[in-house]
Amino acid sequence: MKSSRNRIFIAVVIVAITFSHCKPDEKIELNLMGGGYPPQIGKIVLNKCAVSGCHNDISKEAASGLSMSSWDKLFEGTRNGAAVIPYNHKQSTMFLFCNTFDELGTWVKPTMPTNDTPLTKEEVITIRNWIDVGAPNSNGFVKFSDNPNRSKYYVCNQGCDLVTVFDAETNLPMRCFEVGQTKNQTESPHQIRVSPDGQYYYIIFLNGTVFQKFRASDDSFVAQAYIGFGSWNTFVITKDSKYAFAVDYNSGDGPVSGEGRVKYIDLTEMAVKATYVGSNLFSYPHAVALNHSEDILYVFGQEASFFYKINMQSSQGNSALSPEISMRIQMDQSNGQILKPHDVLFSQSGNRYFLSCQNTNEIRIYNTADDKLIKTIPVGTFPQELAIDFQRNILFAACMEDTVSFQGLRGSVAVIDLNSLSLVKHIYTGHQPHGITVDEKRNQLIVANRNATLGGPAPHHISDCGGRNGYLTFVDLNTLELIPKKKVEVSVDPYFISVRP
Repeated sequence: MKSSRNRIFIAVVIVAITFSHCKPDEKIELNLMGGGYPPQIGKIVLNKCAVSGCHNDISKEAASGLSMSSWDKLFEGTRNGAAVIPYNHKQSTMFLFCNTFDELGTWVKPTMPTNDTPLTKEEVITIRNWIDVGAPNSNGFVKFSDNPNRSKYYVCNQGCDLVTVFDAETNLPMRCFEVGQTKNQTESPHQIRVSPDGQYYYIIFLNGTVFQKFRASDDSFVAQAYIGFGSWNTFVITKDSKYAFAVDYNSGDGPVSGEGRVKYIDLTEMAVKATYVGSNLFSYPHAVALNHSEDILYVFGQEASFFYKINMQSSQGNSALSPEISMRIQMDQSNGQILKPHDVLFSQSGNRYFLSCQNTNEIRIYNTADDKLIKTIPVGTFPQELAIDFQRNILFAACMEDTVSFQGLRGSVAVIDLNSLSLVKHIYTGHQPHGITVDEKRNQLIVANRNATLGGPAPHHISDCGGRNGYLTFVDLNTLELIPKKKVEVSVDPYFISVRP
């Protein structure tokens, strides 16, 4: 098990800390207790980092906005995110920029302190060990440990088996840890969802055999259900937070290539209660959603233009344990096109559902009552994940490979007015946007930009697991504009986001 109560969280948070303008003055004696650091840490930081021309309150704007003049200021972060993530040193930038010893782990340039003598090995070890026990202040308090009901959002990095936890109020990474169960194998967390009651969150793996459950109050591992080898892509949770339906895109163990499965999972017991599989069922299933009354499960085949309905209506003698499963239903007015639906969401009332069709570069809107097409809206190339702002009745679609909307750039987020069923605009949020989620409480759309191919911004450092780091950007829901100077780098391939309100 990669997760345990006392694990050292492995996290990735990249902050572009520019030290080139730091020219520390002559060292002076400092009141170590005044900064709120433990004495050993304060001796290093206040003498070598929080000095004139570098990371103090006066000079911080030339150093990415980071002040290290006190423990509290350190945890205000930089213009680009956090400098320290408690319980993780491996990519806390405070460690990365001061380490110069290969045997101690990854390090990046420019080395801190710039234009001065590097920290000794003992000093680097002291900082590393301090971060790994939570980077507490002089009173032993660990940042973000004081509110179990804290609003958060979660990003899964499928390139590194990581989950980064963000404090929703500050948009700062507050925790980051490894998930999955096999140490030397990338299991690729593909989707993460917070339960509707906000008490737990769940993770499914593209290359794993388990469905994992974590407690949202303290991000501790709770349990896992064994679901077998497959290509587990997506899942949906019932409104009462008691059950989930998990989708295997291609199990590889059926009689026909591409036949997938759906698992019905009891989230209290973390046990599989039923498996839906069979000949001519679920050809490459991906998009999945429950209707408004939660007695019909929609499952869409991503490599074609059809879907399935799993009827669990008790009035017709069905249940989740013994449902009636339809044969393939051709999507209305597909007219021989291969649509390749990727994601599906229902409207707030449940009378419509929305599909991103990645092969035809469009959003399709259907009537739930008869599954008839209402409207087709062309958007950017390769639309993927969807999110709805129910307060403003706006649909967002991440168009990962759009190279038309913004010349010389790759990717956009399409904005669709659900009142008029019309495309409003495209927003450039970053290179190859994929995971998106609406945080209505803070009036922002959060976007995970995969940044997987060349052409996007160069990552500020390499990750332990290799690959290109991605990053998060934010859209103001009131103005529908990208919030400027607000970008947080995360580890390799940030794929999906889920909010705990």
